[in-house]
Amino acid sequence: MNSREPILRVQDLTTGYGDLVVVRDLSVDVFPGEIAVLLGRNGAGKTSSLRAISGLNPVLSGSVRLNDADLAKVPAPSRVRMGLSYVEEGKQVFHKLTVEQNLLMGGYSLPIGRREIEGDIERIFTLFPILKAKRRDRANSLSGGQQQMLAIGQALMARPKVLLLDEPSGGLAPVIVQEVFNTVNTLKENGLAVLLVEQAVEASLQIADSVTVLDVGHTVLTSRTDDRKELLDAVKEAYMGHSQS
Repeated sequence: MNSREPILRVQDLTTGYGDLVVVRDLSVDVFPGEIAVLLGRNGAGKTSSLRAISGLNPVLSGSVRLNDADLAKVPAPSRVRMGLSYVEEGKQVFHKLTVEQNLLMGGYSLPIGRREIEGDIERIFTLFPILKAKRRDRANSLSGGQQQMLAIGQALMARPKVLLLDEPSGGLAPVIVQEVFNTVNTLKENGLAVLLVEQAVEASLQIADSVTVLDVGHTVLTSRTDDRKELLDAVKEAYMGHSQS
């Protein structure tokens, strides 16, 4: 058991769309300097969970707390200012803006001066050197992997305490996936809390500190272990257990 307090605590979360409930009673804790991974097949409720945590979907029951502040009634933009940044699936960037303009947009909500924002941009360029080389290029000219890096960089410009990542490996070549995951792991080592939704099971488990598996909106596994093989075996059993039901 982790003796520290989680910075993000999701308890018994139920969410959906209108009358359709798609996730029931999800609980997950995310600690500073750790990566919590949320796994499951397509349609399991992973993205819906992140949308509810970020404020884009309603919390029908249960709670979402950031630093012990109840977020249930807090609108999405205010959650960003409180330290919760969400990188949606599909590389959501401003395609007609340059790389640098995209990063500036990411920091618009902060009550800081231009010099500090420029310092933050330089830190993003340290994480993603290719973005510095393309700082004046339009986002729509970037490769898929570069757009994913830009989307993460844009989210980091808000100086989050917790980063929500939805399928950052989607549509990327394996070598680029590894590069993105290496960067996520670096963010973790720098103290950021990360909640990662992924389909790339084995790659995500290499950097995970805890894992939760969803199946059709229900939690079928919650596990913490430093033993990667043990973690992978537990996840495989959770997946196979459903396929045999």
